[in-house]
Amino acid sequence: MAERNRLIAGDLFSGECTARHLLSHVTSKWGVLVLVALHEEDRRWSDLARTIGGISEKMLAQTLRMLEGDGLLVRDARPVVPPHVVYRLTDEGREAADLLLPLLDWVRVRTAEAERAAQADEAAEPEGGTGRRATSREPRDEDR
Repeated sequence: MAERNRLIAGDLFSGECTARHLLSHVTSKWGVLVLVALHEEDRRWSDLARTIGGISEKMLAQTLRMLEGDGLLVRDARPVVPPHVVYRLTDEGREAADLLLPLLDWVRVRTAEAERAAQADEAAEPEGGTGRRATSREPRDEDR
């Protein structure tokens, strides 16, 4: 693990690292969701907008352009009337989505666990309690 961190520290931890642009695109909220939505199947614009709840047209357009510029997806505009555009992942985009899927599964499981714990805390709280849970901790000496 120490060897792996040295490799990462040599690049991504550097303020001048050009790979940070790709990292920020792939790991942005909308980038992750677009990649995963396209992992399932090629999609048209309207299908992506319906699938990814809460994304604005502007953010969808920006995210698609950004990921296309990174070589992670392809915009296939078919010469028909009305216009028919389909988005699909490249091999690199599929590889990125394959790596993101386990993270999203971890998030789903962890969120469910946190929600159950919060419900249990609320049920166990005595009447007249503050209704607030402690969410932060004091830094330890080794954290400083």
